[in-house]
Amino acid sequence: MRTSTAPKLAEIEAARERIAGIAQVTPVYPSETFSRRCGRTVQLKAENLQRTGAFKIRGAVNTIASLTAEERQAGVVAASAGNHGQAVAWAAREAGIEATVFMPQDSPMAKVDATRNYGAHVELSGAGFDESMEAAEARMEETGATFLHAFEDERVIAGQGTIGLELVEQLPSLGTLVIPIGGGGLAAGIAIAMRALRPKVKLVGVQAAAVCPFAGGTEHGFT
Repeated sequence: MRTSTAPKLAEIEAARERIAGIAQVTPVYPSETFSRRCGRTVQLKAENLQRTGAFKIRGAVNTIASLTAEERQAGVVAASAGNHGQAVAWAAREAGIEATVFMPQDSPMAKVDATRNYGAHVELSGAGFDESMEAAEARMEETGATFLHAFEDERVIAGQGTIGLELVEQLPSLGTLVIPIGGGGLAAGIAIAMRALRPKVKLVGVQAAAVCPFAGGTEHGFT
């Protein structure tokens, strides 16, 4: 399986060139509700308007655009319960390569159907995400397909980091940036871009209280 290192700013800038005209440059707009509650102007980046409805398309497109001819011939495989799988399916279809997405058996049918409709072969495998991941990795070993991890891949991180490049241009007076943290690929990519171009911007990562491995890790001494 591919090992990953953090991308540099140059790789994020290269990712923007690769995804240009494919992934959308999403708008930023002020939120009256959040601005009122926070007592300052709060702007939202509308990644819900992105292709497939989420930011995941950025990393998927950048990764698939980076594949060699031999890798494209072998196709791609992924594990996902939803948004990443849809992004991989869409990006693979647009690139003309085969994609197989392993999803947990209890995945919402709306997510399963969307992934299929975007062109991927979907296999429902395992009671949870970890088992779907194992099945995807096994298929990679069997077929030589490229495994597209949802966040532990520098190409994916670089793709997500293009949001940071857009924010630098869209919000020149940005003071604090609040970033959701799931697997960490989105936060890592944006943070790399921001630290390189706007080092004085305060970065705040947020997680749901019920699912907060990053916050819990820092409380126990991890950094």
